[in-house]
Amino acid sequence: MLRVLRPVSDRATWRRWSYLVGGGALLMPYWFLGLLLTSTLPLVDHPLVVVLLVFLSPIPAAFVTGLVPQVRALEGAAVRELLGGASAELTPRASRSWETRVRTGAWFSLHLHVGVVIAALSLAVPPFAVLLLLLPVTDWGLGTVAEPSPVQAWKQSDALWLAPPAGVLTLAVLLALIVLAGQALSRVAPVFLGPSPAERVAELEERARRLAERTRLARELHDSVGHALSVVTLQAAAAGRVLDSDPGFAREALGAIEESARAALEDLDHVLGLLREERPSRTAPQATLRDLDRLLEQTRIAGVKVDAALDADVERVPAAVSREAYRIVQEGLTNALRHAGKVPVRLRVEVRGDRLEVEMSNPLGARRATRRGGGSGIGGIRDRVTVLRGEMTAGPEDGAWRMTVSLPLGSAS
Repeated sequence: MLRVLRPVSDRATWRRWSYLVGGGALLMPYWFLGLLLTSTLPLVDHPLVVVLLVFLSPIPAAFVTGLVPQVRALEGAAVRELLGGASAELTPRASRSWETRVRTGAWFSLHLHVGVVIAALSLAVPPFAVLLLLLPVTDWGLGTVAEPSPVQAWKQSDALWLAPPAGVLTLAVLLALIVLAGQALSRVAPVFLGPSPAERVAELEERARRLAERTRLARELHDSVGHALSVVTLQAAAAGRVLDSDPGFAREALGAIEESARAALEDLDHVLGLLREERPSRTAPQATLRDLDRLLEQTRIAGVKVDAALDADVERVPAAVSREAYRIVQEGLTNALRHAGKVPVRLRVEVRGDRLEVEMSNPLGARRATRRGGGSGIGGIRDRVTVLRGEMTAGPEDGAWRMTVSLPLGSAS
C-alpha cells in the first residue's frame, strides 16, 4: 500500500503537475484565437465547424510557436527543472536547425494539450469527488420535488452507498493520471528536446578538445614544476653542505632556488587559472630553446655537470617546435636528476636540414628505482614528439641512458 502511495507523496510528482498545469494555462490564448476565428470567418455557422475550429486550431498554432528557436531553450530549462528523471540531463539550447525546430514544435503542442487535460481534470474532479463523499450525510438542496436533480435522485435510490467509494475512486484515477502523465512526459522529453546528431558530434568534439587541453596543461605543469622541484632539492642540499666552507656558492645556490621557485609558481598559477577556466591575470611567457642557457645554469648549480652543444641555428626554429623542444630537454634533465642522481649529462641540440635533432645521454651509474605515480616522464616526452610528428628513441645503451629526438621544423604548420 505504501509503495502505491509513494508517487503521490513524491515532490517530483507535483513539480511535474505544475509543469502540466502551466502548459494548460499557456493553451488558453490559442483557444481564444479559435473563438476569434469562429466570429470573424465567413461561412462558420455550423456548430460542428465551430467546435472543430475552437478545439483543433490550437494544435497547429502551438506547433508553429514551437518553431521559434528560443522556445526550445525555455522548454528545455523548464523540463530539466520540473520534469526531472530522464529529462534532468537535458542541456537547454536554442534550435539551430529545422529538424530540432520541428521536434520542439511537436513537443510544445503535446505539452500544452496534455497539460490542459490535466488542468481541467484537476479543477473539476476534486469538487465532484467531495460531493460524492458527502452525499450520504448532506442535503445539497438541489432541484425541486417535481423535478429532482440527479444528485437528489441518487440520494433517494438504493445505490446511495456507492457514492463514497465512487468519490475515492475518482480521486485515485485523477492522481494516477497526474503521475502517469508526468512520468510519460519526463521519459519522452529527451526524444523531442534532446540533441540532434550534429549537436552530439559537436559536443563530443568540444569534450575531446577540453580533455586534450587539460592533458596538455597537466603535462606542462609536470614538466615545469617537476623539474623546478628536482633542481631546488639538489640546490638546497648543495647549499647546506657548503654553507660554512663556501658562502659565495651557497648564496648563488639560494639565488637559483629563489629564481626556480618563482618561475615554478608563475607556471603553476598560469596553469591552474586555465584549469579553472578563468582568464589568468597575465599571460605566462612560454620558454623556448632561447631559454636553454638559464635552464642549464640552474641544473649546474644543483651540482650536475652538463656538457651542452647548442647549434646557433636554433634561433630560426619555429616557435611551436622550439617550445616543445625546450620542454623535452627540461624533462630529460629532470629524469636524469631523479633516476641517476648527480651524473654528468651530455646534451646536443642542432638543426640538420629541415629537422631539429636533440640528443641527451648520462651514465646509468647506481640508477635509482623509478618512483611510482606523479609524473609522465618518458611517456610525456613521447606524447610531445608524436604531436609534432617526430621520431624518438630512449633506453640504455653501452652503460648509459640515451635519448634521441628528431622533430621536423614544419611540425608547426
